[in-house]
Amino acid sequence: REATIKCEIAGYWANSDAFHLTFPNKEEQSEVMRGAIKDSTQKTDNNIVIGYINAHGTATPINDKGETEAIKEVFGKRAYDIPVSSTKSMIGHLLGAAGTVELITTILALEHQFLPPTINYNEPDPECDLDYVPNVGRSAEFSAALTNSFGFGGANASLVIKKYEARDEKEPQ
Repeated sequence: REATIKCEIAGYWANSDAFHLTFPNKEEQSEVMRGAIKDSTQKTDNNIVIGYINAHGTATPINDKGETEAIKEVFGKRAYDIPVSSTKSMIGHLLGAAGTVELITTILALEHQFLPPTINYNEPDPECDLDYVPNVGRSAEFSAALTNSFGFGGANASLVIKKYEARDEKEPQ
């Protein structure tokens, strides 16, 4: 086909916690992020280093605080070095389509090595203290990204994408 390969889906994890209709469960969010990262390292020969996170980021105190805590739980001190942004700040919440649009945004960020901003980020919450790429996007070098979708009723999913590296693959016999 000669199609351009934009990236590789390196890992995926999902769960459904049924914890609460709208209140997030940070433990389950941590689990899907860890699962996607573990899945990605099992499928590849090299270690995946997440260099950007496209957050579920609904701009609500409960959701953003919970996701921030979950990211810190997964990445520890390194969480402070990973840029995190929410594209919902620019496009709104697309509900069932949000995960797809956010994945496309993450793929484009990886392809162009450019971090989309979290716009209208004017009053930082002290409990949300990561690098949220406030108001202005920026260039960055990274080879893998994580995108989170944490839906109503506890439907949680995370994907790890990475730059595609051509490899010699033999035709199936």
